[in-house]
Formats: sequence, structure tokens, C-alpha cells
Amino acid sequence: MRLAFAVSLLALSMTGCQDAPSDPPTALEDAAVPGATATPESRTTPDLPLADADEDAVTVVFFGDSLTAGYGLESQSLAYPALVGADLEAAGVPVRVVNAGVSGETSAGGRSRIDWTLANSPPDVFVLALGANDGLRGTSVDAMRDNLSAILEAVKDAAPDARLVVAGMEALPNYGAEYTAAFRDVFPAVAQEHGAAFVPFLLEGVAGDASLNQSDGVHPTAQGQRIMAETVLEVVEPLVLDDAS
Repeated sequence: MRLAFAVSLLALSMTGCQDAPSDPPTALEDAAVPGATATPESRTTPDLPLADADEDAVTVVFFGDSLTAGYGLESQSLAYPALVGADLEAAGVPVRVVNAGVSGETSAGGRSRIDWTLANSPPDVFVLALGANDGLRGTSVDAMRDNLSAILEAVKDAAPDARLVVAGMEALPNYGAEYTAAFRDVFPAVAQEHGAAFVPFLLEGVAGDASLNQSDGVHPTAQGQRIMAETVLEVVEPLVLDDAS
């Protein structure tokens, strides 16, 4: 399944994402060239202030890229963060979901905006789901690890009691087996370093399955996002329940 996903990423990178809409780039210093990333950068940042939210709710911040933002879906309510929130609400747990996914985001881009996100949306549970675009660009594994670690350090500084989650991702096969293995190893290592819960592969059961992905072969359909939600919920739900108790 993961190999099929990597092959799909390779095919996408070779076509230059020609089927993806061309949104204007953001003001991020690390704004990526659309052809080199899973999607073009988006001007819209959905992580908004929460001043009017229920004080008793558990705030879950999903900090990621287009996979988290729900790229290509009819509504962000179909993306896995909203689905996780709906499942938790159905279980009787009051939650406040913040979808801080930005299409085209890299770990460096996430590092540059994390302080703004935390200032507006202090988390009780923080889900870090970045790395897909780093893998597409062949970003230095050490640089990516530094960026992911810095993001989690910022969360711990701003919200010391927040529960942390790291979601794993896979890299392109064309950078070689050594890079692919080193890339994969970053995520559990960062999770262990920061005492975070770990989702081994965000796209488990979805990657490489044409019926669960959009025409680009990379971005999940609504059905694919439902499976992602189940994968993430398995790790996030115990943390939210513990925080709510």
C-alpha cells in the first residue's frame, strides 16, 4: 500500500500537478512551486481564532497540508479533521476542531506559521501531519526533522499540557532506498523525542487505491478521508477522552 502511494507521488511529480487548480501563492517565505508540491499553495488559512467557542470543549488542532485541508473536496466538513470531531461529538465528547491544514505546506512553512496558529488556537490536543510535500521535494531529512521538532517545541512552550500526536508519511521512491527509509524513520523518532502519540501512516488503507483517491492519484476522496479519520481517531480518541475526564 505504501509502495503504491510512493509510485503515485512519483507519477504526480512527473506531470507537474497539471490537473490541480492554480490558487495564488501565500505570503509564506517558503511558498512552494506548485509543480513541486502535492497542491498549489492556498491563500486561505482555516485556523481561526476561537474566542467564541465552548470553554468546556477539548480543542484539537490538526496542523498539516492539503491532505488535512481536504483539498478537492466539496466541503472541509468532509476532511478527516471534521470527521474525527463529529465522531467524538457522537460519542458524547465536546470538542472544538481546528483544521490548520494549508495546501502545499512543507515542514518549513509549518514552522514559520506555528506561532500564529498557537496564538489564535491554543490546543489541548495537537496533531502534526506534515511531510508529504517535503518528500515530494526531496527535502533534507535532517532539515525536515528539525522543522517538525521545532513545531512541537513551540506547541509545548505555548501549551505545556497539550497532548501531542505525530502522523507518519512516505517519500518518493526516486530519491533512493536510503532516503526513503531515512524519511520514514523521522516521524517515529520525532514522536518519541517529544513524547507524542504516533500514527504510523496517515494514508493507511487509502494510498494507492484509485477508488479512494481523486484523479491526481494522491488526494483522497470523501470516502478516503473517512478511512483516514478512522485511522487518526484510533490514536486521538484516547487522548481527548483523557483530557476531557
